[in-house]
Amino acid sequence: MDYKEQVIALWNDMDKQNWNNIHSYFNDEAIIYWNNTNEEFNLAEYVRTNCEYPGDWSIKIERLECSENLVISVVKVQLENDDVSFHGISFFEFNNGRISLLNEYWGDDGKAPQWRIDKHIGKPINNK
Repeated sequence: MDYKEQVIALWNDMDKQNWNNIHSYFNDEAIIYWNNTNEEFNLAEYVRTNCEYPGDWSIKIERLECSENLVISVVKVQLENDDVSFHGISFFEFNNGRISLLNEYWGDDGKAPQWRIDKHIGKPINNK
């Protein structure tokens, strides 16, 4: 399985909340950074954090880019039975066939700030 296929499989397991499978994609010493909240996780902490996140969600891959040992993904995570959604950009770095470093950037989906709406700057990308 190439790196792109591994990232697709990982997101599919995350979508289905198959927590027992998540370790298989990573090196044992992998480091995960959530840059927006200034957090660093080891693999066990990363899996635990995702397991304990409240509620169920669905994940849709919106974009994948690959370059040598790097895969970049953009995903949308929609909480079930809720209007809350997020977008995440993830940089997966591979070493010896597994993820060794993961840098993620997460943001809440929402409307533009009121000051831009008031000034009629920009327009919606789509009707979310």
